[in-house]
Amino acid sequence: MALDQQQVRDIADLARLQIDENQIADYQKNLSNILDLVDQLAAVDTSAVEPMAHPLDAVQRLRADVVTEGNQRAHFQQIAPQTENGYYLVPRVVE
Repeated sequence: MALDQQQVRDIADLARLQIDENQIADYQKNLSNILDLVDQLAAVDTSAVEPMAHPLDAVQRLRADVVTEGNQRAHFQQIAPQTENGYYLVPRVVE
C-alpha cells in the first residue's frame, strides 16, 4: 500500500509529530514498506495454526511456597510511635 505525501502529513498531524518537509519522502517510503509488510502478514493462511500463549516451550520454575523468614512484628514495632495489640496506631484521617 503506497502512501502519498499528504497522507504522511495527516498521519504526522494525528500523531502530533512534527516532520520536516525534506523528510516526508523518507517517511512516505518507510511507512509504505511497513504497510506492505502488514499486508503480507495478513495474506498468510493461519487457520490451521493453534494459538499459543508463548512462542517458546518453556516452563516457569516456581519456588516452594514455604515461610523463609520468621515473624518480626515486635522487632519492627519497637520504633513505631504508637502501637496497640500488634497494630500501628495512626491519626484519624476519615471522620
